[in-house]
Amino acid sequence: MPRVLVLVEHEEGAAKKVTYEMLTKARDLGEPVAVFVGEGLETAREGLARHGATAVYAAGGDNRLSGPLTGALAAAADRAEPAAVLVAATPLGKDAGARLAARRGWGMLADIVDLDGDLVATQNVFGGATTVRARVRTGTPVLAVKPNSFPVQEAPAEPEVVDLDLAEGQDATRVTDHVVQEQGGRPDVAEAEIVVSGGRGLQDPSNFALVEALADTLGAAVGASRAAVDAGWYPHQHQVGQTGKTVSPQLYVAVGISGAIQHRAGMQTSKTIVAVNKDADAPIFAISDFGVVGDLFKVVPRLTDEVAKRKA
Repeated sequence: MPRVLVLVEHEEGAAKKVTYEMLTKARDLGEPVAVFVGEGLETAREGLARHGATAVYAAGGDNRLSGPLTGALAAAADRAEPAAVLVAATPLGKDAGARLAARRGWGMLADIVDLDGDLVATQNVFGGATTVRARVRTGTPVLAVKPNSFPVQEAPAEPEVVDLDLAEGQDATRVTDHVVQEQGGRPDVAEAEIVVSGGRGLQDPSNFALVEALADTLGAAVGASRAAVDAGWYPHQHQVGQTGKTVSPQLYVAVGISGAIQHRAGMQTSKTIVAVNKDADAPIFAISDFGVVGDLFKVVPRLTDEVAKRKA
């Protein structure tokens, strides 16, 4: 059975959900092999085993830098001779994947939202305006997968841990300082299964409290449009869009967002889209599964109350 390498995205050993999504998909393609870089392997190993990794190739180095990640992927590929390499479609994952592909002369596809057994990928291109199916024709495919594109399914295994010996001095970059922004109790917008986003229609930054209340009731992450972020209404790390974060949750609720192409490019692969806007001609309705034309200041509180009642 061909092996499929999966680059583990983690924070101090706590694997991110997208890692488990890629391991689940890798089982459909062959034998999943995890590539782990950095500290915290003992913490990560149980989750990787639970989600089907048959082996874990481990390397030292800083997993916040693409150099060590690229080196580990290259060393793992030498050992495993994989049929494909899966990385997350995050800035770091795509950087490491592109470096690996360039180093080996392989082809790479980014921002994949679906992948079949023949390694034919579905992508959203041109700012999300077009959906295409593509296949790598040169070398081993390097495939960058958008978070929340695949379901997570457990398949317990007993992975062997293989230490990778990386060449010294492969990357002179060093992290001199690392500041972690407070996330609060809500999930990260890039990985959340439900996202509630607010836009310029909220009229004032204080009105983001309506979005936060609905998000907390749904157990969702809070997002924001570029207009809201540029106005200083909400922190940039919550921005959804072509110049922010690309999300693909099970449910996306757009509150007071008109739906400019820049924003749609970052969320239109969401499984279900609900929009609340007073303008019946707002572009967001063109891609919405459900739309409410109305005053968000009346609709959102009622929606929050109804969700709370049904959860009680």
